[in-house]
Amino acid sequence: MTIIEQVRALGAALQQEESYKKLDKLAKEADNDTALQNKLGEFNMLRQQLSVEMAKPDKNADAMTSLDSSIRELYDEIMAMPSMTAYNQAKDELDKLLASINYIITCAANGQDPMTCPENPPHCSGSCASCGGCG
Repeated sequence: MTIIEQVRALGAALQQEESYKKLDKLAKEADNDTALQNKLGEFNMLRQQLSVEMAKPDKNADAMTSLDSSIRELYDEIMAMPSMTAYNQAKDELDKLLASINYIITCAANGQDPMTCPENPPHCSGSCASCGGCG
């Protein structure tokens, strides 16, 4: 079996993990959450309006400030919605698993024994959002 075939097998195994299944289920639920989708549509419309206003040669600072404020408020509302909260928690779980997989592969690529590599670097919080890189 080639390394690519092994990676494909790993990908298939990943799709059998509970964290993947949970995220997939919650993503579908979020896609079908009419209230959430309406808020996301409104959010995108406001972002587009802000982008248009920012592109104007004679920018209206008050309009940009108002749009920015509305966008921030709406973002907070969206992030507090139950389906979005559940989705983000599930995404964090899967991201942590993916970070562990990546770290073990990176350790192996650097010559370490993949069977004894820790799942996470000692300084890792499990979230790649604010990470400066592994290793």
